[in-house]
Amino acid sequence: MCRGRSLRPCAWTQRRARGGNGGGEAMSARIRGPQRAITRRGVVMGMLACSTGALAAGALAAGAEQAVPNSTGSAAPRLDAPAGACDCHHHIYDGRFPVSPHWRQGFPPGATVADYRLLQRRLGTTRSVVVQPSTYGIDNRCLVDALGQLGASSRGVAVVDTDVKDAELQALADAGVRAIRVNFVSPQTWGTTTPQMLTTLATRVSPLGWHVQILMTGDQIATHESVIRSLPTRVVIDHLGRIPQPEGVKHPAFAAIRRMLDGGRTWVKVTEPYEDSKLGPPYADSSEVARAYVHAAPERILWGTDWPHPTQRGIKPDDAQLLDLLADWAPDEPTRRRILVENPAELFGS
Repeated sequence: MCRGRSLRPCAWTQRRARGGNGGGEAMSARIRGPQRAITRRGVVMGMLACSTGALAAGALAAGAEQAVPNSTGSAAPRLDAPAGACDCHHHIYDGRFPVSPHWRQGFPPGATVADYRLLQRRLGTTRSVVVQPSTYGIDNRCLVDALGQLGASSRGVAVVDTDVKDAELQALADAGVRAIRVNFVSPQTWGTTTPQMLTTLATRVSPLGWHVQILMTGDQIATHESVIRSLPTRVVIDHLGRIPQPEGVKHPAFAAIRRMLDGGRTWVKVTEPYEDSKLGPPYADSSEVARAYVHAAPERILWGTDWPHPTQRGIKPDDAQLLDLLADWAPDEPTRRRILVENPAELFGS
């Protein structure tokens, strides 16, 4: 098992967490079960998406700038991504897989693996972390399928409930999953997420060496700081901690997250700066929060696109501009390399 802070090839090529193929053989029906949602229309749409992706990739290889679905603009970022740069937060949506019955908001088209590869080509990133969207509830088949397509360069963050079986967790680990997401904001299959549920789930995945990725509002983080600090796993705070603006760094959640960062077991994703910004691009208000996190703990900061930006119903953000924000948040190249390459390898590599 690959450990340590240094970036080593094995950190992203090792696919199985433990137990050889045994976990795969024990895969539960929720992952392995028959693809009931695969219809003729779904197959045709999938073939069209793959064909479109292949054609677009060829155009990019020839030097042409190509628009990416769910991303404004087509120009490359001004910032050169270092070799091995990782997008630590994106989603995949695929019409072959059924939407959870609890979900009523649909999902963005043009968000398959083939579409995401176009974004990677545009940004210059080569590694990624696929996060299970609430759209699919606790059915992680789309996530597992995406990890299979993306290969050893990607890791996954799953969503499970407290009834999940050990065999399913092991099967997810074998597929490349290294964490679970516990969401207090979006609708979930079980209804309202509680602090007790967070603690129970963290206890379940701790033996696997996984971390827990938490999506809470800033107010929820301030309220539940003691619960988060007591978890037996490492913790990743989603989307800048959803610090509301214009309070920003003066909001109690910022101080709570700073205390957790000082504790050494908490990481922060400097993602979705647009969600709580009151100013729009380049998000000067949210950027103040991001810079403060980077200054406080550059060794535990992660960056990601949040592509295909499911919370943005109108004009989508420009992902190249989102990458370029790192030039402001982390002005020196060694810190940017740490955020884009070394930190993801440490957190997701084992």
